[in-house]
Amino acid sequence: MLIKILIGGLLIFMVFNLFRAMKIMLQAEQPKENMSKFIGRRVLASAAIVFLILIAVALGWIQPNPRPY
Repeated sequence: MLIKILIGGLLIFMVFNLFRAMKIMLQAEQPKENMSKFIGRRVLASAAIVFLILIAVALGWIQPNPRPY
């Protein structure tokens, strides 16, 4: 259950950074922060999610769905 909560938190973190980058992109004046910082955090969170899922399946903490055929 902890793995699922952690993955859900990382997904929320990804969406939050996506909207922060969008906010900076849509500003008319020169932004104070760099948009690539938030996009980079989003990519890092994506990589962490994939790595966490692979480790959790390998260790048997989560079970993937059975094949449909």
